[in-house]
Amino acid sequence: MRASYKWLKDYVEFDLGAEQLADKLTMAGVPVEMIEYLGENLENVVTGKLLSVTQHPNADKLFVCKTDTGTEVVTIVTGATNVRDGQIVPVALPGAKLPVGKEIKQAVLRGVESSGMLCSAEELGIDAKLLSAEARDGIFILPQDTPVGQDIKEVLGLDDIALEFELTANRADCFSMLGLAREIAVLTEGVLKKPMLNLREVGSERTVDLVNITIAEPELCARFTGRVLQNVRVFPSPLWMQRRLRAAGMRPINNVVDVTNYVMLELGQPMHAYDYNLLARHSIIVRRAQPGEKLTTLDGVKRDLSPEMLVIADAVQAVGVAGVMGGLVTEVTNSTQTVLLEAAAFHPASIRRTARALGLRSEASGRFERGVDVTNVVRALDRAAKLLEDMGACTVCPTVADNYPRLELPRKLDFSPVFINEYLGTDIAREKMIDILERLEFEVEDHGDMISVTVPSWRSDVSRPADISEEIARVVGFEAIPATTPYGQMEQGRQSYQQSIRDLVQDMMSGMGFDEIISLSFSHPSTLDKLNVAAGSPLRQVIPVMNPITDEFPVLRTTLLGGIMQTITLNLSRKNENLKIYELGAVYWPKALPLTELPQEPIKLVAAMLGRRHGETWNQSGEAVDFFDAKGAVEEILAGLGIDGVDVTTGEHYAMHPGKTAIFSRQGQELAVVGEIHPKVLDAYGINRKIYAFEIDMEAVIEQASLIGTYRSLPRFPAISRDLAVVLDAQIPAARVAQEITVSGGPLLQDVRLFDVYAGEQVQAGMRSLAFSLTFRAADRTLTDEEVEIHSRAIVSRLENELSAKLRLA
Repeated sequence: MRASYKWLKDYVEFDLGAEQLADKLTMAGVPVEMIEYLGENLENVVTGKLLSVTQHPNADKLFVCKTDTGTEVVTIVTGATNVRDGQIVPVALPGAKLPVGKEIKQAVLRGVESSGMLCSAEELGIDAKLLSAEARDGIFILPQDTPVGQDIKEVLGLDDIALEFELTANRADCFSMLGLAREIAVLTEGVLKKPMLNLREVGSERTVDLVNITIAEPELCARFTGRVLQNVRVFPSPLWMQRRLRAAGMRPINNVVDVTNYVMLELGQPMHAYDYNLLARHSIIVRRAQPGEKLTTLDGVKRDLSPEMLVIADAVQAVGVAGVMGGLVTEVTNSTQTVLLEAAAFHPASIRRTARALGLRSEASGRFERGVDVTNVVRALDRAAKLLEDMGACTVCPTVADNYPRLELPRKLDFSPVFINEYLGTDIAREKMIDILERLEFEVEDHGDMISVTVPSWRSDVSRPADISEEIARVVGFEAIPATTPYGQMEQGRQSYQQSIRDLVQDMMSGMGFDEIISLSFSHPSTLDKLNVAAGSPLRQVIPVMNPITDEFPVLRTTLLGGIMQTITLNLSRKNENLKIYELGAVYWPKALPLTELPQEPIKLVAAMLGRRHGETWNQSGEAVDFFDAKGAVEEILAGLGIDGVDVTTGEHYAMHPGKTAIFSRQGQELAVVGEIHPKVLDAYGINRKIYAFEIDMEAVIEQASLIGTYRSLPRFPAISRDLAVVLDAQIPAARVAQEITVSGGPLLQDVRLFDVYAGEQVQAGMRSLAFSLTFRAADRTLTDEEVEIHSRAIVSRLENELSAKLRLA
C-alpha cells in the first residue's frame, strides 16, 4: 500500500513529519517500509506557455520557442517534435536541478541563445509506468488550464511524500487512505474527517429498473451493488486527482476509471465501471466460469477460465473476472454514454486462487484477497457517483441495485479490564481502555466489571478478547509495557521413543549402504495405476489437495513406493544403474472421504535395490543383487531392534511378483513385506531390469521393538554342533522346517541355521534338500554325544512325521 502524505492530511490534521509519522505507525503495528520524497532534487522548474514555436534558422531538427514563464518571456531551443504554440509545458530555468542529475545553464545552440530547457516527464523524475503512452515521449504537455509560472512540483504533486506500507494480511482496513487516517487520528488524538456525501439523484430512470443483478454463487459473493450513470462524458480527470493517483503509484486513464481507482484507494473498496449499453439484456450474473470459457481482459490478453473461477457475466458471456480484472468487451471508452458502476464483496480465498491461477495480480485483487468491508460497499458506490457528478461528467439515477443474500451482523465481544491488564502485564485504567476503543470506533458498553464492545465491520481481524488487548497495547505503545523476565517450568528436551527407533533404523540403513531419498508428500492418482494397485484397494482413497502446487501433484500420497520408483527411473536415465535407496516418511490414509477429521499418518520405510551387489572394483565379483539381499536387509533391521521369533511366509503385495514375495510377521502382526517388483510395474515405469524392494510398517516395528535386550552371561561350557540334511517337498518353506526343528529340539537346542539348499539330479523332481546347522549347549555342564543324539533323533522323527521328510545321508 502506497499513501500520499498530503492526501492523508485531508482526513486528519497532524503535525508530525514524515519520519515521525512513519515511526509512530510502525510501532503501532502499521509498518512503513519506505519513505519517498517525490520532488527530491527538483529545483527551479516552473510552468511555461509556448507563445511561438519556429524552426531554428541554422538547424533542421531544432526549434526555437518563445516561452512565457510568468515573470518573463524567454527563448528556449529544443529538439522535441511534439511542441506547439499555446501549450503549457515544464520549463527548467537557468540554475535548475533535475532528478536525473542534470543542472541547467544558459547556452548558445547553433547561434541562438537558449535560456533554459523544456522538460520531459522522465527528466522530472516521473515513473513512465504512471503515464499514458503519448506522455512518455517528448516534452510533457500539461493541461491547458494550468497556471503559468507555478512551481512544477506543486502542479504535478511532486511536493508530496509517498509512504510505502508493508501491511500484514490481517489489517485489510489499512489498505485505504481513510483506514490509515483513522489510525493516525487515534495515535495523535486527532479528529477523523470522513468525506461527506450529498448525492443528487436527478436521473430520469431508477437504477433498480435499469439493471438486474443475480448472484448464482452466494458463498463466493457476499454482496453485489450497482448504480447507473446517464449522460456520461469521458474526459481526463482533474489534475488534483491525477496527482493523487500518481503519488499512490497508479496511472491516470480517464475520469470514469480514475474515480473508481480513487475511491478504491480512499475507502479500500475496489470498483469497476461497465459500458451499460454493451451489457446483454442489461443484466449482471455472478457465477462460476463455464468449462472452456475464455475472456479477453482489459490488458488485452485472452485468458482461459476454469469452473473454479468466479466471473461477472451478462446474459450471454463473461464480462469480467470477479475481483481481479474487467473484460475488454464492456470497457468504458470515449463513446460511452451510460455507465454501470459496480461495487461488490467477494470471498477472499476464491479471489486469491483465481489471481494466482491466471498469473494476474491487481490493486483490486490484493484488497479482495484480504477481505473488504461488506457494509461499506454502497458508501463507496455513492462516493464514486458523487465525484463524477461534481465533475459534471454524468447524471446519477435514483436508487441502488443491491443484491445482499445474507446480512452480516456486527460481532460483539465481552471482556474485563482485569483480563486485559493480566494478559499484557500492565496497569491501564479502564477509562483509558474505553477511550482507546471509542477512538478506534468500537461501540462500547460499560457494565461495571465487564465491558461489551461491538466490533466495527471493517475490523474482521478482531474476534476475541486477546485481540482487544492487542488494540489497547499498540495504541498505548509497546514501549509503555514493562519488560519482565519470562518464567515457567522448564523441561529437558529429548527425543521420543519413536524418534529414537527411527534414527536407529536410519543409521542401520546407512550402515548397509542404502542412500536416503526424500520425495514430495504429494502424488498423482496415475501413480497408483503404475504400481498395479487394485481398483478397490484402500490405497485408492486419496485425499485431494485443495490448492495443489502443480497439476502433477493434486493428491496426498498413500504409499512411498511411487517416490522410490520415480527416483529409480530418474537415476537410470542418467546411467546410474547400481542403486540402494530408501525413504522413511508418512503416508496419508483418510478414515472417510470427504474428510471430516484429520487422516491417519502412519510412518513407512520403503527401500529398493538393483544392479551389482558390490561396487565395480577389481577384487569384487560382478554378481547382481537378488531377493535374499533385500530379505537380509529386513532381517538385519529387525535383529537390530531386538525383534526375534519372526515368522517368514510367502505372501502377496500389489507391486511385487507373485511367488517372489515374503511376509515378515510376529505374533500375528505383519511387520514387513519383501519381494521382487512386479513386471507390470517395471513396464509402467519403462524399466528393463529386476528390482528388489521391501516395505516396513514402522508403527508395528516400534510396537514390537526391544532396544534393551535381556542380559545373559557368556557360556562357560562348550557347544556341540550337528549338521542335519533332509529331503522334502520343495513347496515347504525352510522357515517351517526350522520351526519344527526348534519345537522338537528341546531346551538344549540353542541355534538353528540353514546353510545349504540343493535341488538337482541327486534329488527327486519336486523335492529339495535343506541342510541345517544345529547348536546344542547346556548352561551347567559339558554335553555328551549321547545326550545330543537323543535330541537329534527326536528332531528327525518329527520332521518325518509332520513334513514327510527323509534324512539325506549323502
